[in-house]
Amino acid sequence: MTHSRRIASAALSLLFWVGVFVPVSSFAQQEETPTREESPARKVVNRVVPTYPEMARSMNLKGIVKLDAMVAPNGTVKTVQVRGGHPVLAQAADSAIRKWKWQPATHETLESVEFKFDPR
Repeated sequence: MTHSRRIASAALSLLFWVGVFVPVSSFAQQEETPTREESPARKVVNRVVPTYPEMARSMNLKGIVKLDAMVAPNGTVKTVQVRGGHPVLAQAADSAIRKWKWQPATHETLESVEFKFDPR
């Protein structure tokens, strides 16, 4: 087995075990999210597309990351809770959604967002 194949195999193995033993929630804030008032979803006025992690690209990793963002009345993100997805992809999604901006409202809201990652 060539040296580069051994390195790739070791990296893949490491990422697999990290994904198995590290809970996704460890990449999100550990706060209790308050319940939101029932209201229609707020309109996003500024979206930031997550950067596809180079490590995930080299592994041909794809998937969906689900997040809940607590949005302040002024439209900025207060907290993010990762609800599902591979930890490598979840970090990229968390970083991107923190830069999003929603329309102002009279109260804070909990907004659910999904990011789909595909290396192609």
